[in-house]
Amino acid sequence: MWSFAWWWVLLALPVPWLLRRLQEGRRLESGAALAVPAGNPLGGLGASGGGTSRRSAWRAILLWTVWVLALVAAARPQHMGEAISLPVSGRDLLLAVDLSGSMEEQDFEQNGAWVDRLTATKSVADDFILRRVGDRLGLILFGREAYLQTPLTFDRETVRTLLNESVIGLAGKETAIGDAIGLAIRTLEDAGVEDGRRVLILLTDGANTAGEVDPLRAASLAADRSMIIYTIGIGADVMLRQTLFGVREFNPSQDLDENALRQIAELTGGRYFRARDVAEFAGIYDELDRLEPAETDEAGFRPVTEYFHWPLAAAVFLALAGTLIATLPRWQGGRRAPHG
Repeated sequence: MWSFAWWWVLLALPVPWLLRRLQEGRRLESGAALAVPAGNPLGGLGASGGGTSRRSAWRAILLWTVWVLALVAAARPQHMGEAISLPVSGRDLLLAVDLSGSMEEQDFEQNGAWVDRLTATKSVADDFILRRVGDRLGLILFGREAYLQTPLTFDRETVRTLLNESVIGLAGKETAIGDAIGLAIRTLEDAGVEDGRRVLILLTDGANTAGEVDPLRAASLAADRSMIIYTIGIGADVMLRQTLFGVREFNPSQDLDENALRQIAELTGGRYFRARDVAEFAGIYDELDRLEPAETDEAGFRPVTEYFHWPLAAAVFLALAGTLIATLPRWQGGRRAPHG
């Protein structure tokens, strides 16, 4: 369907004609005229003015065309496409990802190779982000400090890109879980998110070793603001390592404070998950999709395509062409017409 966004601009179409009529009326009222006596040599000039009249007519047509095209461009012609339904989520969701030094531990096997915990987190979270069609997503990165890397946005590609560009140690080597939760509370409140729509997914492999806010105190504040926190503990339980005394078993996740993460989730009505390998990690995100469905309603919109640039370009071209023609020297019979 074609339409004009500012159709009222077209009401200015007769303005040049009205101005010309007003100008002619004033000229007649002034009574100014050149009286040419009969037999005067100047009296015969009007008879040879056919070429001038044609040039004036063409000039008037050109100016009117430029004026009409300019007004059509100013009225913003648009084409509205077919209605498209979009999924609309009832959630605004923040991801808080731990970048502390312990995330360097290579205890996740992916595609036949051992990778560090952050690489596994990126791989699984990437697919999760892609599935959140219609959600507003945000990204918090934390270590010794907590930073808002991406405010709430529908641009999932930006969130994916910034998560994939994050590196271990970017926010410090320690872990400030409480500060990350506090930053999430402030981010959701500043965005004006309604109660019951605030969700934080916190991924960490350690315990709170830095920051000014106690994690449980932060979780209590989050619960008061109707924020749900899902916590994910990252890291394998058992690994084998070659030592001077042979192969020994050890627990690479011995620093993981599961009790605190479980309490944080319970205080806010969320759940605690344990990710010991990539498959378990992927299963957690599937469960989160079930707990926090991405699509709850549909809203329609019509894509609008602007076409003002076409009449505008035509108006500019005709104006330039008319100016160029008017400045060219007049030629008569293949020779330049004399000025005198």
